[in-house]
Amino acid sequence: MALPTLTPEQRKAALEKAAEARAARTALLAKVKAGEVTFSQLLEREDDIAKKIKVSQALRAVKGVGPAKATALMEEAGVDEKRRLGGLGAQQRKKLVEALG
Repeated sequence: MALPTLTPEQRKAALEKAAEARAARTALLAKVKAGEVTFSQLLEREDDIAKKIKVSQALRAVKGVGPAKATALMEEAGVDEKRRLGGLGAQQRKKLVEALG
């Protein structure tokens, strides 16, 4: 499937929208890292910003969880490494929260 040809204005608008979304996800992960938002609160959010964060990124934002521990937690909960928060099932969410708790 070929991508549609965008006008320069459409391309600029799409790039700006993508940059805003990345900045919003980064700000949300910074709040998790600072302890303002817990991992379970992050999972409960229904907005597109939270839903599009990769599970591995969200876990690494939690204090005391690095890449190795995040991978181990995801394997234990049966979560694929490419999964995003919005794609997690109820059991996977529960297992991740319990493992961190």
